[in-house]
Amino acid sequence: MRDFLKYTFATVLGLVLFVSLGAVGLLAFVIAIASSASQNAAPRVEQDSILTFDLSQEITDSNPAADPSDVISTALSGGEMGKPIALRSVLESLEQAVEDDRIVGLYLHGTITPTQTGSGFATLREVRQALQKFRDSGKPIYAYNNAEWKERDYYLTSVANTILLHPSSLLELNGLNFENIFFAGALQKYGIGIQVLRVGKYKSAVEPFIRTESSPEDEEQTRRLLSDLWNEFLTSTSQSRNLTPQQLQAIADQQALLLPEQAQQANLIDKVAYEDELETELRNLASEDEETGSFQQISLPEYAEVIDQDDRPSPNRIVVIYAEGDIVSGGGGIGMIGGDSLVSILRELRQDEAVKAIVLRVNSPGGSATASEQISREVFLTVKEKPVIVSMGSYAASGGYQISAYANRIFASPNTVTGSIGVFGLLPNFQAIARNNGITWDTVKTGRYADIDTVSRPRTPEELAIGQQIVDRIYDQFLSIVSESRQLPKETVAEIAQGRVWSGVEAQKIGLVDDLGGLEDAIQAAVEAAELGDDWQLEEYPESQSFWLADWFNSRVTQSPVPADPVSLELQKLQDDLETLKSMNDPLGVYNRLPFNPKID
Repeated sequence: MRDFLKYTFATVLGLVLFVSLGAVGLLAFVIAIASSASQNAAPRVEQDSILTFDLSQEITDSNPAADPSDVISTALSGGEMGKPIALRSVLESLEQAVEDDRIVGLYLHGTITPTQTGSGFATLREVRQALQKFRDSGKPIYAYNNAEWKERDYYLTSVANTILLHPSSLLELNGLNFENIFFAGALQKYGIGIQVLRVGKYKSAVEPFIRTESSPEDEEQTRRLLSDLWNEFLTSTSQSRNLTPQQLQAIADQQALLLPEQAQQANLIDKVAYEDELETELRNLASEDEETGSFQQISLPEYAEVIDQDDRPSPNRIVVIYAEGDIVSGGGGIGMIGGDSLVSILRELRQDEAVKAIVLRVNSPGGSATASEQISREVFLTVKEKPVIVSMGSYAASGGYQISAYANRIFASPNTVTGSIGVFGLLPNFQAIARNNGITWDTVKTGRYADIDTVSRPRTPEELAIGQQIVDRIYDQFLSIVSESRQLPKETVAEIAQGRVWSGVEAQKIGLVDDLGGLEDAIQAAVEAAELGDDWQLEEYPESQSFWLADWFNSRVTQSPVPADPVSLELQKLQDDLETLKSMNDPLGVYNRLPFNPKID
């Protein structure tokens, strides 16, 4: 008994000491981070500085947010946590830099790495317009790269007064392509069955699971969409470089990958130069940084922290809600649009008398049909109380279009991907793979269809008919929403629906959107609709969240991360496609969504 009490006491004491030391260690860790953060001096804009803009930084519509678990896991793996920047931060910074006498020029560098919704063509178009205004002010823009630029990079950098490439770099100018990955062969090989329910001959989101290549209908709509996006690219970039769209098309068809000298000869760039030669030019423009010996500079994210914010005091609020990512049922998470969460925000703002108008910024390929309908209904109710203006980002398709439809006014960029008014469901079964590995099921039921949701076998024709009824009903409701909100005959909507995607330009022609314009245009339209004049202030949902934990870990990274190799990049794309499956949580198993992670390069 004495030994038992002795060992018990020792165990309890050990646990107490372990928990206490752990708590002390955690407290010390937090204090160390807080102390480090407090010691970091606030950014300061020196006289005759150059504003630097790293294009590799992801540009998101919504204010950036980071999952702490992602930050810690990235840090433990030795990587560096990327820190996105919000579109409005970029636009406001460039706008204020025009009037800031301390800023003498702008330097663009790096390479754009697009994500599912970040740094899309519509977002880049708004940035491009802000860059053009900066150049028109008389302040010079320099653009430089020492690796490879692709179409997205050149779409922005072609605005620059002076474009330079490193002698060992490349400029890719070969057109746009849409690459879709197909899983049907692999699923069949491993014994995973897929049955589909869908409405709309262009609704191609199911094709990767049942086909090995694109259908003729999908190829038709994709070719039309790419043509619209490419034409906008040719028109914009050719104007900046004093070329014709035909000349750029000839370069894309005949040369595709240009060496720096070839790019210079084609008037796509101005100079071939090493970094030290570029730095000499920038030193002549800016003052010298005595600490580094380089030119005086401040990065765009740092500049965004110190510029005067538009915080005009007013009791009248214009609220921008960012709806970015997949639409999911429930609360959602970072990078998702939770049906319950967005409905709650809209309801709260609808009932707030100080909120005079709402701008709903949609950058979404769609998702859960149930959540899309919930949000659409709340937008419908909000419009009865106050103006709601939609600003479409790079994607506002399928469910993304449904939640936009009831707005008083819809803005889209010419290169927004929208439409895709259609519905589908995926019904997997694991009968073959289970049998091949000795797994069987036995079912006892009290009704003919009691196991209709089973994954142990394929659905019967009768069960598929029941599921198709649900899909047909949801599709008909979708058509009714568009017909009522856009004041179009239902027959007309049925013709332009069928799951077909449209560019912003075409969507305006067929009545799915009202105006071509960006986020700032939508904000001004909201002010006008609420008749506020200059008496208003802007708020954003969600608000910007601190990246202090990511900043602290990144400051401890002693080596730059090694660029990913081509194989790793392709594996990451595959992982992104499979990650999308995690967001498919509709309670009915029915979805309004674009094909999985559309990649336009």
